Amino acid sequence: MTNLQPNNPLHGVTLQQIVTALVEHYDWDGLARRINIKCFKNAPSIKSSLTFLRRTPWAREKVEALYLSTFDRHVPRKIV
Repeated sequence: MTNLQPNNPLHGVTLQQIVTALVEHYDWDGLARRINIKCFKNAPSIKSSLTFLRRTPWAREKVEALYLSTFDRHVPRKIV
């Protein structure tokens, strides 16, 4: 089977996996310091964060950029 998205580093990674990995790495406080959004500050949970990020493209882009810069050494450490 061919890889349909060879240039997409997030291909096959779900948003839930991304948020979970970031929370495990930074915890909620560290994540809130890096990305200033309420769903990481006020009573954070994976479920509420996923709901917000699925509806808010700019926030999802920031989370994906942080994930890539944290776990992929080939991507510059800049958050959109």
